[in-house]
Amino acid sequence: MRKSESEKTSNARGNAIFAPQSYSYTVQLASRLPHKRIVGSGTLNNNSRLVANRFLRRLALLAVLPGLGACTSLYFPPPPNVPLLTQKGEFSGGIHTNLDNNLAIQGAYAVGEHIGVLGTFTTLQTDKKRKAEEHRFAEIGGGYFTRLPDKRALEAYVGLGAGSTKRTDFKTENGIKTTTRTVEGNLNKYFLQVNYSSKEKKSFRLFGNEFPVSYGTALRLSYLELSNLRVDNIATTPEDNVFVEPITFTRVQVAGPVQLQLISGGMFGLRSQKYLKASNSVFNFGVVVNVGGQSGRK
Repeated sequence: MRKSESEKTSNARGNAIFAPQSYSYTVQLASRLPHKRIVGSGTLNNNSRLVANRFLRRLALLAVLPGLGACTSLYFPPPPNVPLLTQKGEFSGGIHTNLDNNLAIQGAYAVGEHIGVLGTFTTLQTDKKRKAEEHRFAEIGGGYFTRLPDKRALEAYVGLGAGSTKRTDFKTENGIKTTTRTVEGNLNKYFLQVNYSSKEKKSFRLFGNEFPVSYGTALRLSYLELSNLRVDNIATTPEDNVFVEPITFTRVQVAGPVQLQLISGGMFGLRSQKYLKASNSVFNFGVVVNVGGQSGRK
């Protein structure tokens, strides 16, 4: 039986949406997610519904994106450290994870009125049916922060990082798992990052409580080296790449200095490589705490 033209068009659109090889398809898929309203006790005004629905759509995007990557990279980028410092003596700390259990612990401290230092440590260890991954990475940096006249925060940092990475591929026959390939190496990183808190700031009311919501953006430019690269314990030509990562974050203040944070962003590699490529974008959720700072947008 021949398919009608409308059926062919529908199938073609469906295949395009779910094709994993391009980040743009991810954006298409996210835009098609249903805009459902939040239902809870109490009455939410239109502004509250808008903010809450926006937050839920980003959570849905977070759940969908990791499954769309067709390629595999030995580099798993940590979430950007966005302390949004405001004055000397302020401390910012956070802990984040994602659906792959990539755990990140972050901290930052304002050592001067406009000078801050920061650090991040990430660890990932998975053992799946077809592959196992081990990734340990740490980075430190320093930079400048300031407050704009309308209380928004702006900061820029430079830094470096280092770590190790390993991936083991398996095949399973008759219930027996056999290693087919092992790839491992060392990572070295140099980065420049700019953080900016958005002018937009809203809040929503839920169960009789008010929850302020703020937004921000970060742009990270990184140079990565994959050295001491070995495939099945045989030395292989090292690789390097330059990554551009535009990132957005949403924060919901839940109690005092404690905020929930959702980070999402893209990752673009400027070079074509086999093992060091832009196939693991940043999508994380966690908790952020700022102590000793000024009030304003964070």
